[in-house]
Amino acid sequence: MARTRAYRNGVLEAEDFPPEELSEYLRDTSVTVWYDLCAPTEQDLAVVSQELGLHRLAVEDAVSEHQRSKLDRYDTHSFLTAYAVELDQESGVLASAEIDAFVTERALVTVRKSDHFDIEAVVARWDSAAELAKSGVAFLLHGLLDYVVDGYFESVQSLDDQIEALEDLVFADRVDHKDMQRRSLHLRKSLVKLRRVVLPMREVVNSLMRHDLGLVDETMAPYFQDVYDHVLRASEWTESLRDLVTTIRETQLTIQGNRLNVIMKKLTGWAAIIAVPTAITGFYGQNVPYPGYSQWSGFIASTVAIVVIAGALYVLFKRRDWL
Repeated sequence: MARTRAYRNGVLEAEDFPPEELSEYLRDTSVTVWYDLCAPTEQDLAVVSQELGLHRLAVEDAVSEHQRSKLDRYDTHSFLTAYAVELDQESGVLASAEIDAFVTERALVTVRKSDHFDIEAVVARWDSAAELAKSGVAFLLHGLLDYVVDGYFESVQSLDDQIEALEDLVFADRVDHKDMQRRSLHLRKSLVKLRRVVLPMREVVNSLMRHDLGLVDETMAPYFQDVYDHVLRASEWTESLRDLVTTIRETQLTIQGNRLNVIMKKLTGWAAIIAVPTAITGFYGQNVPYPGYSQWSGFIASTVAIVVIAGALYVLFKRRDWL
């Protein structure tokens, strides 16, 4: 369902009116309108495209999926693409929802690719900061971007907590290595996906703040600067966590290799000790006469040789920490 709003001089005047009335509201220069569409086709965007003079390429980008986070500038408007993210706490899988926006002088048209993007949360932010509504489109756009960037912080914070829990398991005595490998893989995959949507947002927000665009006034400038700072922190945090996951994985493999070397060292030491009685009993088991053949003295000599040599090897390996 399409959502609409109209602000006159910073005051909410109308809501959920038919899209056909957009042109009537826009005739008044003191009015700012918002129009929201969910999973529209090019035909659905035809009316608003004619009303606002939207560029054909921008309309095509709004319909197609998997666009990169970006800000394209045209003669009469700008086109923005961003992604809201949400992390599954149990699996560590990151889900994203694309949101596009046509930004004109007095209108903001948002296009959601699916209903996974919570537009009601954005509306709630606008209502909680109604005193800024006099800034027009900049006010609406800030609420949208602020919600998106806050989602980055929530996701990266959750990823940080899960990575800390993963760190504690690295040196645990009993670890399910298969589960740990699966979790580390999911976390790294989520971090790569988060990085892919966070890094371009720095350029997007920075471009919106440029004076030649004429979108952000003095009132909204500090708020957009705050969003920009949050994007920088989220991107830096994401980069550090990605390196940390790689370090955890490498540490885990190193510990597994060291443990395997210790086990192999102990097995080799015991094999050397066991080889002594095997060699001696094998020698005395020959079907030929030898010193002590068929006599107690031979049995005693072989037994003493086994105990002395095996004991000497045990003491030697123990001192060298091979057992």
